[in-house]
Amino acid sequence: MEDKGRESDHLMLITPERVFYAGLLGRPRARCPGSCHIYVALKGDLHLTTDDGESHGDLLVTLPNQRHTITSDYRTVVSVTLEPESMPDGALEALAARLTGPDKMVYVRKLLAAYAMLRQRRYGNISNAEFDEMCFGEALPRRTLDPRVTRAVARIGRFSGEPVTADSCAAEAGLSASRFLHLFKEETGISFRSFRAWKRARHLLHFANQDLNLAHLAQDIGYPDSTHFSHSIRRFYGLKPRAIFVGSRDLAIYRSGETTVQELAEAS
Repeated sequence: MEDKGRESDHLMLITPERVFYAGLLGRPRARCPGSCHIYVALKGDLHLTTDDGESHGDLLVTLPNQRHTITSDYRTVVSVTLEPESMPDGALEALAARLTGPDKMVYVRKLLAAYAMLRQRRYGNISNAEFDEMCFGEALPRRTLDPRVTRAVARIGRFSGEPVTADSCAAEAGLSASRFLHLFKEETGISFRSFRAWKRARHLLHFANQDLNLAHLAQDIGYPDSTHFSHSIRRFYGLKPRAIFVGSRDLAIYRSGETTVQELAEAS
C-alpha cells in the first residue's frame, strides 16, 4: 500500500519481515535494534563502532541486538533490515560474512540497483523471496515456525490496542505460560518480551512521515506512557521519537504484506 501524495528520493518499503530504507541517518548515537541491518553508502564511506571495535567502508552489517553507532560521510544512506525470526539459526551470520567478503562490491551494486528500482516503481505486495531477489539476487533461507508460535507472532503484529501477554498467547496455544515462553524462544531464538518490545518499536515506522500526536501514538501501539515510549525508541533507534518524525517528513512509505503473518496463522 502506498502512502499517497509524497514524492521523494527518500523512501521506505516495509513488509512484516523486511524493510528497505533510503533516507537520513540521523545523529550518531548508539542504537540496538532487534533486526539485522545492512548499511550501504550512497557516497563516501560509512563508519561503524561496536563493542568489537571500528569498521569503515561502503557496506557494513550489524546483527540483531548488536549495540552500535553508525555514521556516514553523506547524510543519506541505504539500510536493509531483516527480522531474525524469519531466517534459520546461523543464516544471518552466514549472510553477513558473504556480504562483507570478496564479493562485497557485487552486493553494493545490487543494493544500489534495488534503490534505483524502488525509486521508479511503487510497490504493492512483495514477498520475502521477491524482496531478497531484488536486494541480494536470491531468496534467503526461511525459518519454519511452530504454528502456535506463528499465531503468537501474528497477535503481536496486529497492534489492535489490546495488550498481548505471554499468558494470553499461552492460553491460545493450550500451554502453560512457562512452556509457551520456552517454546517461543526455542522457535524464534528471541525471548517473548524482547520480541514484543522490538515489534512495538518497529511498528512506529509505519507512521514516521505523518503529523501525529506522539503521546496518542504511544498509547495506540501499546506503550504505557510517553516516558516508556521515548526510552524504548531511543534504545532501539538511537533517536528521540520527535527526531524520527522531523527527519521523515519527505519520506515516501510503502507497506507490503501487512496481513501475511496473520494469514499464515489462520492457515496453520
